[in-house]
Amino acid sequence: MKLIKLLVTLLALCLLLVSVAHAGKDLDAVKKKGFIQTGVNGGVFGFGMPDEKGVWKGLDVDTARAVAAAIFGDADKVKFTPLTAQQRFTALQSGEIDLLTRNATRTLSRETQLGLNFVTVNYYDGQGFMISKKLGVKSAKELDGATVCVLPGTTTEQNAADFFRNNNLQWKPVVIESTTELAKTFFAGRCDVLTSDASQLAGTRAVAPNPKDYIILPEIISKEPLAPAVRHGDDQFRDIVDFAVLAMINAEELGISSKNVDEKLKSKDPIVQRFLGVTEGNGKSLGLDEKFAYNIIKQVGNYGEVFDRNVGVNTSLGLERGLNALWTDGGLMYSPPFK
Repeated sequence: MKLIKLLVTLLALCLLLVSVAHAGKDLDAVKKKGFIQTGVNGGVFGFGMPDEKGVWKGLDVDTARAVAAAIFGDADKVKFTPLTAQQRFTALQSGEIDLLTRNATRTLSRETQLGLNFVTVNYYDGQGFMISKKLGVKSAKELDGATVCVLPGTTTEQNAADFFRNNNLQWKPVVIESTTELAKTFFAGRCDVLTSDASQLAGTRAVAPNPKDYIILPEIISKEPLAPAVRHGDDQFRDIVDFAVLAMINAEELGISSKNVDEKLKSKDPIVQRFLGVTEGNGKSLGLDEKFAYNIIKQVGNYGEVFDRNVGVNTSLGLERGLNALWTDGGLMYSPPFK
């Protein structure tokens, strides 16, 4: 009997230690200051850029707002720090920002060597090439000897080098650190080609002096799964960011939007009840209010709504869903069950 009591006590202690380890300093710090400091691009229309009134908008911006809605019940409890490609990971590592939602590609080395945790992909992309129509080129394989504008310290730079080498083509990189300055350099004609993620090229073209003067070539030369990232060391914060992204995807699959979410609270479907917090459990598991998913959808929208208003076919970017469609529509967006 004494042995059994001892084992029960040890088990309870282990569970307590696991619980303590689960609640990390990053989430505590975010709650203490009352907002999430988020690193964003700051220069990519449709993904992260302030409008003429200084209001931040974009798919990556809305991703951060979803996390704020989950934690605080208020999507506006977030502040944005524009970062260059070279600054972004250092800013996260140093604690300057709490969360990075800046079109960052998840790679093995970044997740391990840099001490970062990437969560669910919020945009599946691939690297492409944009040129002026005046160049008269129809394929990236015709770019022998071209000068190419590229950001340093990115997968883009390495991918471009691999592409030109593998196709026995010569190229001259024009390396510019800032996304905004990179675009200005390209539009000024200082390089023949601008290479980046295809979505970023579309965003850059959308703010060109005359967007119709530029084309994006058909070749996509890489896989770029773009995802939010947090630091290693706080599993609870990582889980919250992950399931904030997944909540938007899951809501779209369930047919729940910002327009009908209040009506859906009355649904008799047990899956919907659990997801929206009518049936308790999910919130407690994450250390959040049971209505965290409801707050995300009500204030930010489901993934389809976020995609459509920021980068979709009816915006100046005009992007099709493609790989970013739900898995039920032939895309890659897929959520595990919320239970």
